[in-house]
Amino acid sequence: MTASGPSAFPATRTNAQTTQPGGVLLWGDIRLTQRNNNMKVVFIEDVPGTAKIGDIKDVKPGFARNYLLPRRMAMPASPSVVKSAELRARREERLQDARDMDARKVAERLDGVAYTITARSGSSGKLFGSVGTNDIAEQVSATLGIEFDRHNVLLAEPIKDLGDYPVVVKLTKNVTATVNISVVGEDGTTAADIAAKASGGKKPRASASADDEPSTDGAEPSDDSMIGADASVEVEADVDTADEADEADEA
Repeated sequence: MTASGPSAFPATRTNAQTTQPGGVLLWGDIRLTQRNNNMKVVFIEDVPGTAKIGDIKDVKPGFARNYLLPRRMAMPASPSVVKSAELRARREERLQDARDMDARKVAERLDGVAYTITARSGSSGKLFGSVGTNDIAEQVSATLGIEFDRHNVLLAEPIKDLGDYPVVVKLTKNVTATVNISVVGEDGTTAADIAAKASGGKKPRASASADDEPSTDGAEPSDDSMIGADASVEVEADVDTADEADEADEA
């Protein structure tokens, strides 16, 4: 026989939505305001692109229930949780300052370091394969003497051509260094060699200097110069004749 009326046992609600007086929605032990259906949480971990430790924000219930809370990245913003998060944020800030200070010393060792990576390539400079973050991380590891995580090599896409590439490596979230990667062929061919070959191996012609002008020392005068010389002699002779005629008239 089925009993009518209220059940003798309380209903079990895990994530069931219910409404209490005052317009408050309950999702288990998570309270939401019916006005905007957002949840106020305090972040206890850094969530890139969303918040830092100690931040208090309103987030969507699904984001909180399915992502933040299960991973213990955030908690509902009660006064005790907020206070605890603030203390943790200050402690984390001190630790981060210490990490950044050590990282800056490492950055001084890495910044500007040149690495040469050999790869198989075709006649056009295209690689048979590519140079990726793992290849670069191995080079950095050799310099530092410790394993360097390839995920901290900020390479937008794998390198697929011979050439020189500046690559940023992340040491902490606040400190980076830039290394120079030169990718050359197995036979030592460089991107410059490929470019020179493509242009026919010709070098730009330098403009002629004064030293390149042909010398006239010891050379025989040309016919034009001889004509000029004869003309000047004739002019001088005419001038002398005119002077003698003037002297005769005066006498």
